[in-house]
Amino acid sequence: MQEQSGAKAAEKVRLTLSSQAERYARRDAPREARLMAARGALPLPPLELATVLFALMHDPDAEVKSTARESLEALPASVIDPVLSGPAHPAILSHFAHAFREDEGPCEKLALNPATDDDTIAFLAALPFKRVVDIASNNQERMLRAPQIVEALGSNPLTGRAVIDRILSFLGMEQPTEDGEPAQEDGPVSESAAEAALRAVLGDDLGEFASALVHEGDGDPGEDDATNLHALIQQMSVFQKVKLARLGNKEARGLLVRDRNKVVAVASISSPKISDSEVVAVAGSRNVCDEVLRIISNNRQWTRNYQVKLALSSNPRTPQPTAMKFVNFLQDNDLRHMMKSKDVPSAVSMHARRILTKRGKI
Repeated sequence: MQEQSGAKAAEKVRLTLSSQAERYARRDAPREARLMAARGALPLPPLELATVLFALMHDPDAEVKSTARESLEALPASVIDPVLSGPAHPAILSHFAHAFREDEGPCEKLALNPATDDDTIAFLAALPFKRVVDIASNNQERMLRAPQIVEALGSNPLTGRAVIDRILSFLGMEQPTEDGEPAQEDGPVSESAAEAALRAVLGDDLGEFASALVHEGDGDPGEDDATNLHALIQQMSVFQKVKLARLGNKEARGLLVRDRNKVVAVASISSPKISDSEVVAVAGSRNVCDEVLRIISNNRQWTRNYQVKLALSSNPRTPQPTAMKFVNFLQDNDLRHMMKSKDVPSAVSMHARRILTKRGKI
């Protein structure tokens, strides 16, 4: 048994080695023996070889340490693949995740390995590898116990709608159906039931604010209220934010729909409590993620509203093909304004001009 400083500050990692392997990694072994072992030419199985090199990577001797690191990361695939997929110590797997963060193959093996710890999975989930994103988002047990994985997935540009829906389904969040219509629920959630459910998920520290977060106000919140709400939301985990997005009031949804985490933002726009006026405001917002705008533009019920069409076509964040589709339905006055506006892409303003010319209005 060897105890080494781990990758995380102030942590100790206890490595289990056979007696044969331990004699190469002992701190009291002669320096020449440790340096020879650090070069990796040891008659050991792959997992023990990697463990010895990892231990020597934390040797107090700088040359031993650097040599062991180089040897560990230069191991041939025939040696390293069984380590990435096998029961290696989580600290070793974490080291490989960071060392191979630009190589999808090793990262995929690590994401599939049950021995990989949750923090390492969260690190992998933030990398630009679609297959790794899919693997991480399919592990419901991991996501439920480790919110940091959902945080990473929600911030990854490669996390698409299918992954977001899968995560929200795991969390018990109803989503719109495939045709864009809102999903049917058994019935509206009463404010008292919503408050109780939210209090349960927020816990002792934040539960006392459940009533204020659920009950709809009669007007816009004051500056102090908005500031306090923003500060409160910053204290919440991603799971708490998702629950608040479904059960909370207009003010909470207004902040959560702009959350940097796409999972939270989609949960907010998909809330069964969201109103048409909120949808119009979000459709015109320039600080919501593309996925939220896509959900609005694909919802047939919402896009029957002229104001939603106008907001989407005027929003420079809306994908141009989508914006131009809705421009076709705009009234002449709005088309004239869009034609002259510097706030919309030139392709959209030119399309507005073409429509007006076709209608004989210019």
